[in-house]
Amino acid sequence: MNTAGIYVHIPFCKSKCIYCDFYSVAGQDNRFENFINALIHEIETYQVNTAKWVFDTIFIGGGTPSLLNAYQMDKIISALNKKIDLGKIKEFTIEVNPGEAPNEKLKDFYSIGINRLSIGVQSFKSELLQFLSRIHSAKDVLKTFQSAHDAGFENINCDLIYNIPGQSLEDWQDDLDTLVNLNPEHISAYSLTVEKNTRLFELVKNNSVAMPIDNLHEHFNTLTLSTLIKNNYIQYEISNYSKPDRECLHNLHYWENNYYLGFGPSAHSYDGKKRWNNFSNLDKYISLLENGKSPIENYDDITEIQKFNELTR
Repeated sequence: MNTAGIYVHIPFCKSKCIYCDFYSVAGQDNRFENFINALIHEIETYQVNTAKWVFDTIFIGGGTPSLLNAYQMDKIISALNKKIDLGKIKEFTIEVNPGEAPNEKLKDFYSIGINRLSIGVQSFKSELLQFLSRIHSAKDVLKTFQSAHDAGFENINCDLIYNIPGQSLEDWQDDLDTLVNLNPEHISAYSLTVEKNTRLFELVKNNSVAMPIDNLHEHFNTLTLSTLIKNNYIQYEISNYSKPDRECLHNLHYWENNYYLGFGPSAHSYDGKKRWNNFSNLDKYISLLENGKSPIENYDDITEIQKFNELTR
């Protein structure tokens, strides 16, 4: 049988970051229960093909999924357990923001079967965090990382961002060195990109912010690769580095053209022949499911030529 992954999108955030183009809504904590009920209905009514595919990864992203408590998360997991064999899950990841996942919550997450964290560090520099509209501090990162280990997590990813306006190569080296000293099993190092429908896009468009010049971007890349390889990290994807045998299994499903299912608003799915995605609108998502309708916005058939091009590009 082929292996496959499940992605669950939790669209809630405390605040929207300047660069983020993932679908999310800020300040709507009062809608958690309505959303969870709709999400559970979507999961329970979907006909999962377990005859051909073995699901071995779950990734809960957002948004900020760690805003939910363990009881709410366990309700989602229970719904998934009705559709797939959770005993075959090798990697179960949840994204957390520093300062928003206290020690007890992380312990609760670990106790319900989540075994991997992805921490949105982005930077240790206060001025860069402020530019990115991040609401945590470097101290919050260190505390969350320690709390994760105390809770039992032995597989942790940390996200970092480079190519930020105002960021020097020395700043980036400091961030890399600080993170390497924490020794996470996995590091995702992303170049800041200007995406439409973000505040950053409008600022750049209005000449209020200037992005770093291209040749500096190459220096950031070189510094990233040399620092992480020197510290026993292997680059296995464009932006992803891991300790030996610690690659993100869920990421590999995407890269290896495996089947994946997405639940929640804006989530995407792929079955080898077609792709489909849900509406990127919380109101519409909930309303459709409450009225017994599908939240899927559209389907796209995938040709063999398209699959070949995606695997070789």
